[in-house]
Amino acid sequence: MSPETLHQFKTIGEIQSCIARADTLGQALREGLAIFVRECKAEAAIIWRADNAEVPTLRPMFWVGPEDLTSRSHVLGEGAPGRVFATQKSERRLAFAADPDPATQADFETIDIKSMACVPASGKTSNLGCLQVINKTDGGYFTDDDVDVLEIMAMSAAIALEDNEKFAAPWTPSRAIIEARGITREFQNGDDVTRVLKGVNLNVYDGELLVVLGESGCGKSTFLNIIGGMDRATSGSFTFEGKEMSQTTQAELTEYRRKNIGFIFQSYNLMPNLTALQNLRLIAELVDDPMDCEDALRLVGLGDRMGSYPSQLSGGQQQRVSIARALVKRPKLIFADEPTAALDYTTSIDVLSALEEVVHAGTTLVMVTHNEEITRMADRVVRFRNGYTHEVTVNRHPVHATDLVW
Repeated sequence: MSPETLHQFKTIGEIQSCIARADTLGQALREGLAIFVRECKAEAAIIWRADNAEVPTLRPMFWVGPEDLTSRSHVLGEGAPGRVFATQKSERRLAFAADPDPATQADFETIDIKSMACVPASGKTSNLGCLQVINKTDGGYFTDDDVDVLEIMAMSAAIALEDNEKFAAPWTPSRAIIEARGITREFQNGDDVTRVLKGVNLNVYDGELLVVLGESGCGKSTFLNIIGGMDRATSGSFTFEGKEMSQTTQAELTEYRRKNIGFIFQSYNLMPNLTALQNLRLIAELVDDPMDCEDALRLVGLGDRMGSYPSQLSGGQQQRVSIARALVKRPKLIFADEPTAALDYTTSIDVLSALEEVVHAGTTLVMVTHNEEITRMADRVVRFRNGYTHEVTVNRHPVHATDLVW
């Protein structure tokens, strides 16, 4: 048996073991695709999932790569995913250099397609979507053996878990209120330059709960500070509701933060000599149309603690005061950086339940966390790695905060 064939069988075995352990199609395909990306050195890989409409539309459910594909979709026959779903036949365009396809290239802003394959994911009784891979990180091309592995993975996952996924309602994005393109951030220390962000492309959509994960130092908090107007990118740009923010003055950034952004941090940053209600009123005086401070405290379950000072409140209660303080501004976005890191499990669930109510009331929430379990309540999950957005997952089964366990 040749080394190439042995590697192929090993990869298939790993993927099938991962599918056997999975509870949902999403989990099976995400973990299986991660193995494929690693073993076959793919630059980008996308799971396209069909909705349940009479004429299905394919939307991205999970992807690895440098672009934010959240708002992309394909109807039957449109683009490689639409063609593959319509015909249920794989497309193997393994070397584009001699035969470019402008229609496929137009689907991507930042990826120059050199090699591509797209395969159907079909169960026993229904067609669920397709898988697409683009380019190899070593500059080579996908092989027929690579695509064979992809086909086996897609078929195995779809057949094994078809019934679990058949009726899952897809989340679809509304308008993008933040659009970030090519965001970099460098820090100079003498002659040394540390590149924390290396070219982030990401949208934030109105009304979503977006969870951002990644190891320490990967750039997630730095990115939050940039789109929150507390730091400036070294290069790249971001817009807020269509307005370019990268070249604004410091006074304009202050106004942007004051009118549109609420912040929640791991440290509560409450004024110790003011009651919970007074802490909120201090912020309310800074904005034109504040929410009623007492209503904000009731919303987070502190209607009976308005007159308490921070020292008289538990850590979870102080964090809920900080959530109410952010709400008083009626912000369009709330940025929460590790809001439960210093809290025990029961208190964390109380705080996450309060944040869940904030999102249900119509506010957009972007939360940075190290806690993998919290991703289960998100609409989307973005994983940062080495200064880039590495993976994005659209969650088809978001749960309530009270369902989280760790």
